[in-house]
Amino acid sequence: MNFSNKPDRTASKAYKWEKYKGTDILPMWIADTEFRCAEPILDALHQRIEDGLFGYTLPAHDTDAVNAIVNWCEKQYNWKVDPSWIIWTPGVVPAFNVAIKAYCNAGDTVIVQTPNYPPLLAAPKINGLDRACVPTVEIDGRWTLDFSALETAAADPKATLFIMCNPMNPVGSVLTQEEMDKVASICRKHQVLICSDEIHCDLILDDVKHLPAGAHKDLIEHSVTLMAASKTFNVAGLGTSFAIIPNTTLRATFNKSTRGIVPWVTVTGLTATNAAFRHCDDWHQGELDYLKANRDYLVTEINKIPGLRALSPAATFLLWVDASDLNVSDTQKWCEEKGIGPSPGRDFGKKDFFRLNFGCSRDYLVEAIEKLSC
Repeated sequence: MNFSNKPDRTASKAYKWEKYKGTDILPMWIADTEFRCAEPILDALHQRIEDGLFGYTLPAHDTDAVNAIVNWCEKQYNWKVDPSWIIWTPGVVPAFNVAIKAYCNAGDTVIVQTPNYPPLLAAPKINGLDRACVPTVEIDGRWTLDFSALETAAADPKATLFIMCNPMNPVGSVLTQEEMDKVASICRKHQVLICSDEIHCDLILDDVKHLPAGAHKDLIEHSVTLMAASKTFNVAGLGTSFAIIPNTTLRATFNKSTRGIVPWVTVTGLTATNAAFRHCDDWHQGELDYLKANRDYLVTEINKIPGLRALSPAATFLLWVDASDLNVSDTQKWCEEKGIGPSPGRDFGKKDFFRLNFGCSRDYLVEAIEKLSC
């Protein structure tokens, strides 16, 4: 549980570090952490590997992993999930693309919020559909949805699906009960289904509650909720996530759309998910404490740098930085010339912003601030 370590990720060919290999640029972009997995996860994986047999395993037959999800959702969110509602998927990105295939027809429009992470923004076009963007607005020092814009987008008869991101990536807000009520009211009024990407839901840093879409009384029968252990427990490379779909018809349609295209999740991913949700509470709490301190340090220091501004995110390990006051033509180039490699704001739909990953040793953040301040 030493989150201050700086592991050498060279041997693992980590995407984050490969991008800037051979340079002096510190990578702070892609959304995985620099934290070594909790020992119970590593122990479980070692045991599974020692078994030595990696034949076909139908994920639904791994009842230990399924029940781990059920128990986790009840413990974390007071959400009673029936095991039959769970569909395993090899990532939330494949899952929301499957949702588009399952619930949309040619000529339909998919609603997304902006800014948003690139795979979600790209999904409608990949599937040959139109995209309607709902802006994120700042209210009282916090980012939230523009609900007037959501109402307008949902009122379009061609709008059939809203792919929501909650907690919001990259801004880090967690939708409140009132905001979830608004989302539910608007989407039900206009018969728009919700596919809610909640992959960061176990990374709540403030004293707020995450409210799963599928647990909302008005969305139980009209939503697909996407979750995973991947971001929280740093096992994204194992390609395992899950969709929770209470409605029988929606679930069957989703399942049908995966056939012949979407592979089963891996046996190692099932093992890691089971161990993460059953045996890693202490590690998880330690991670949250470390991330809170990292966030507070980074927000304070970023706001001291002329031309930069950031609001404190309530969740995730990602900081959305407004660099518009720098008055530079290329924000990403400005960062990289100073030796920092963030996620480019232009990829999220905001060219004057950038996203910093603070899921790492504090030493890296100190180094980043020193470089950005020069």
